[in-house]
Amino acid sequence: MSALITADPPRATPLQHVARVLQGAALLFAGIAHLTFARREFQAQVPAWVPADKDFVVIASGVVEITLGGAAIVLGRLRVPVGWVIAAFFVAVFPGNISQFVTRTDAFGLESDAARGIRLVFQPLLVLWALWSCGALQAVRRSRRR
Repeated sequence: MSALITADPPRATPLQHVARVLQGAALLFAGIAHLTFARREFQAQVPAWVPADKDFVVIASGVVEITLGGAAIVLGRLRVPVGWVIAAFFVAVFPGNISQFVTRTDAFGLESDAARGIRLVFQPLLVLWALWSCGALQAVRRSRRR
């Protein structure tokens, strides 16, 4: 548990810092897109089996992305737990990405099975990006040595 919430996060390399800020900026952009110019595109991606209004899901996920993006950028001392939460978010939305592939839903230029399949391959990389750039992987390794 100490690896999840640590008062003393591992030292970040300059590359990790840049990667964390870039991921935070990407989440901020995606969240703003959910609430504004790409709202209909995101609504099309909400699977039919989700038991909530599609617009509510899009708005809620946009707010979550804005919150996570901002946290990744400004909460440096809390970057390890923020990294875990961002990774969990990417895991939570993965079934929606699978649904988009299975139902062949076109959105955001993903208008072929190949394009939607490539997106599925990259989703685990987003999880690893969050865990690495926020120092969560280092925190786990450090806690195992203790």
